[in-house]
Amino acid sequence: MKKKQFRLFMLLSAIALLILAACGTDSSTGSKDSGNGDTASSEKPDYISLLTGGTQGTYYALGGTFADFITKGTGIKTTAEVSQASAANMTALQDGKGEIAFVQTDIAYYATEGKLMFDGKKIDTIAALGALYPETVQLVTTEASGIKTYADLKGKKVSVGAPGSGTYANAEQLLEIHGLTMDDIKAQNLDFGESTDGLQSGQIDAAFITAGTPTAAVEALNATTKVNIIGVDAGKADELIAKYPYYAKDTVKAGTYGIANDTETVSVLAMLAVSKDLSDDVVYEMTKAIYDNAGKISHAKGEFIKKETALDGISIDVHPGAQKYFDEKK
Repeated sequence: MKKKQFRLFMLLSAIALLILAACGTDSSTGSKDSGNGDTASSEKPDYISLLTGGTQGTYYALGGTFADFITKGTGIKTTAEVSQASAANMTALQDGKGEIAFVQTDIAYYATEGKLMFDGKKIDTIAALGALYPETVQLVTTEASGIKTYADLKGKKVSVGAPGSGTYANAEQLLEIHGLTMDDIKAQNLDFGESTDGLQSGQIDAAFITAGTPTAAVEALNATTKVNIIGVDAGKADELIAKYPYYAKDTVKAGTYGIANDTETVSVLAMLAVSKDLSDDVVYEMTKAIYDNAGKISHAKGEFIKKETALDGISIDVHPGAQKYFDEKK
């Protein structure tokens, strides 16, 4: 009898151990604790989508180059995807429709803080990979429009970008500093290509374009139409920066788009954001692939993309994988 009881006890003990072992095993074996309560896949994804912007903007022009760098540096097939740029890219990352994206530093800040176009829709699933180059806020018009100052915009048809886009926010804030609102103009929600087409045909009078200079769409416009860039004087720029500190003073150099003189304006920074779901190792390899090869970038903005300045102007958390790369380069 005692032997039977002993055997029963041993059998029950073995079953209990098996149950405990099963409960202690993470069913999502492809994840790891990132140290801050978040989890990220420890496995390499099969494919990476790099979200850029419109086909005539700087994001798209650089996106193909970056996608090639990442593909070669990580072994993960990476493709540059056309998108609606900054704000839409943040939402797409949140929804799992991409893994890495171009974004303005101001828009990344709004997204993670739940402000302006992200009011009530705070995004906490993205982190910074690194800063890239200044994104100049260009108020583009033509000589034929007769527009010389911001005051001249009143009552005119002005492209301000898609609602919720980075360009829209820039337009709204610059109008505000100059004593105007969207109600003072006939706002048109066009992308860069549509804006320059509209300027060429005379369908619109001016367009806000926030992008690295020279911007392909504006260069194409200048090939057929005399382009003017409306400046922001120093006092207004100081006023803007005091209220919105993610701006900086910038200059569109003489000769750009055929303009005769330097034109003072303002800029934000372009940066890359990534999904926190990507592992530290993958993001480290992506960061290394981009910044180690920055000297090979043929686009004019390549000269600004440096590992030494890649954390400048970043106002959101940096992904640990990217931070590891930059720490090694100090």
